[in-house]
Amino acid sequence: MNKPAYSIIDQILLLKQRGMVFKDERQACERLKNISYYRLKGYWWDMQNDHVLHTFLPGVYFEDIIERYNFDRQLRIILFDAVEQIEIALRTKMIYHLSLAYGGLWYLSPALFDSANITLNDVKRTAHLHVLNELQKEFNRSQEIFVKDHRSRYPNENPDAWKILEVASLGTLSKLYKNLRNKLPEKAIIANEMGLNSTFTFVGWLETIALIRNILAHHSRLWSRTIIKKPSMQLNNPGGKWFTHPLQPGQLSKPFAIISCMVYLCNRLSHSEDIKQRIVALINTYPDIPIYKYGFFNNWQAEPLWNDATKL
Repeated sequence: MNKPAYSIIDQILLLKQRGMVFKDERQACERLKNISYYRLKGYWWDMQNDHVLHTFLPGVYFEDIIERYNFDRQLRIILFDAVEQIEIALRTKMIYHLSLAYGGLWYLSPALFDSANITLNDVKRTAHLHVLNELQKEFNRSQEIFVKDHRSRYPNENPDAWKILEVASLGTLSKLYKNLRNKLPEKAIIANEMGLNSTFTFVGWLETIALIRNILAHHSRLWSRTIIKKPSMQLNNPGGKWFTHPLQPGQLSKPFAIISCMVYLCNRLSHSEDIKQRIVALINTYPDIPIYKYGFFNNWQAEPLWNDATKL
């Protein structure tokens, strides 16, 4: 059954009737003009004492909800920078190593890829053909100048890897890398340069990072989100600082696990640990935010991956 639409004034009155407190209703009105009621709902869900009547626990302030929202937004901005570093590095390494070894059209060669079949929309094809289709679609819809130039000058020629992969999404790059034959030396080289000794682990990380990337790109909340795709946290001889203790199930199912993986990769790529430092600085700026909602608990700051940044 559809519910009636509420004006912003009525939204504030409804929240007050349910027990929410406002320090500045005029400012709250301005906030609700730019951040929808339903979007903010995800940040106050745990502050209700009745999820049927939607009444709030005592002492819940609208301004606290906005603080949660702002923290989540700033965290997502930092993580989007991390995704950029990882995506560009992956693209660069795939183009470089595979093109040197097999030529600029290596991505078209079935011999380099797993021959396993998949069925999608009742169409059976190899995983390689499926990802080629996705790759070509992304190239065709690109409006980059170099892509337009290729389509104009070489309308019947396949683009070299350094052209077509440059406009490939992280999800497509991840699938292309995953589908490379496991015994292909370059597949291991790429994983090693990213700091991992296992291509299987790297594939899992990429798939989860691609999922996070889509969440970030759609400006969806990370706050209190459960991550269905869990990255492997068991690393053999990690190339950088990592965990000395296993993560708890609650950490594995929250953003903390994949955020830690992204921090590890960025540390390896930039050697500056900038992403980690920015995350810790953000946490320190918002001391009242319950960061356990992201999985930051169980003495997380004592782990080698994180501990030096907590001294900032």
